[in-house]
Amino acid sequence: MTKPKYWEQGKKYLVKKDKILGKLIKKYPGYLKSRKDPFFSLCKSIVGQQISVQAANSVWKKFEAKSKKIKPENVLKLSSRQLSSCGLSRQKILYLKILAKKFKTKEINISKLKKMDDHEAINHLTTVKGIGKWTAEMFLFFNQLRPDIFPVQDIGLLRAISINYKTSYPPKKNQLNRFQKKWSPYCTVATWYLWRSIDPVVVSY
Repeated sequence: MTKPKYWEQGKKYLVKKDKILGKLIKKYPGYLKSRKDPFFSLCKSIVGQQISVQAANSVWKKFEAKSKKIKPENVLKLSSRQLSSCGLSRQKILYLKILAKKFKTKEINISKLKKMDDHEAINHLTTVKGIGKWTAEMFLFFNQLRPDIFPVQDIGLLRAISINYKTSYPPKKNQLNRFQKKWSPYCTVATWYLWRSIDPVVVSY
């Protein structure tokens, strides 16, 4: 898995801009990796919605075992009962089925998405039932490796900011705006290191 082209440049930029981030960047090795499988990434983001990383990993392992390979046709073959036995809610089962259909009919067009800016891409993805802003951002972050994604709805990111910058939890909107301005155009790099600071396991979708 190759390192994103902007990664080293982003690190240098953030080290100069922010002492606290600079320490995290020096402390944690590694970099953001992409699976390059859009359907896999979106399924993983849906499974991870509104639950802890540990709970999401447990459900995902069972879902992966049942599907054998995460492909639209395999997900469509599974019954609601089989999917429910993985620990998936009725809502998430519905979302996964809709997503699988849309991939099969090519309604979700990834090559078109690549030509859109972040805002347009989020709007395009959130037209699909079950894909909210957070899920769309996780996709642009982990699958498309976009450099400036700042997922302010992400609990892990908010927790990492409040711990590292000793702010209230959740941080206030104006504080988040300040951080975004300071770290842009490399919010993805900043977010990845903040996640690393609170989780020994590297998060991936």
